[in-house]
Amino acid sequence: MGLKLVTAPNSNVITLDEAKAHLREDSDDFNLQIQAFVYAATQFVDGPTGFLGRALIDQTWDYYLDVFPCRHDFSFPVSGRRNFIEIPLPPLIEVLGVFYLDASGTEQEFNASNYIVDDASQPARIVLKSSASWPSTVDQQNAIRIRFRAGYIDATNSPATPNVPFTIKAAILMYVGDLYQNRENQVVGDTVAKLPWASEQLLRPHRVYLSMA
Repeated sequence: MGLKLVTAPNSNVITLDEAKAHLREDSDDFNLQIQAFVYAATQFVDGPTGFLGRALIDQTWDYYLDVFPCRHDFSFPVSGRRNFIEIPLPPLIEVLGVFYLDASGTEQEFNASNYIVDDASQPARIVLKSSASWPSTVDQQNAIRIRFRAGYIDATNSPATPNVPFTIKAAILMYVGDLYQNRENQVVGDTVAKLPWASEQLLRPHRVYLSMA
């Protein structure tokens, strides 16, 4: 099981101007350093290795599984509880397709009429319809591929625009401020290992946990 980035975000959670305003830095002398701190702080929060376990800006991923879930897993108290697939990196924008390798190793698309995308749950889920069955796959790793888009967007605009919650943006800005204030003693990549306490408190209510084991 794993994740592979298909399309990276085409915009930033925090712009250079926003970061400089937060830092009260009028000079352009430290622009490159500030941008590096913004990138480092964002990477610490965003994506599959980020603190939040979320996608912040619209991005496309392939999620790989070895097998489809079992319809009746009697290790769970409710029959059929495993009859869904959780999609990592909420919030989900859309499922672009469910693909699998058939017995001959040829990739096929599982028809979307066979499942429901439950985006009311967090994380969102692909739920098999009661009238459908998961297809048979070849017995090998990564036999199933789910392509999806995730990130915070305002869909009321056309085209949709980024809509990252203010608390998350504030936490990243506070982290950038901490890195910038202590820049003489820090090297990006070596010391971006612990969130400032205030940033962590702002982020923790948004944190999600998804077992990909």
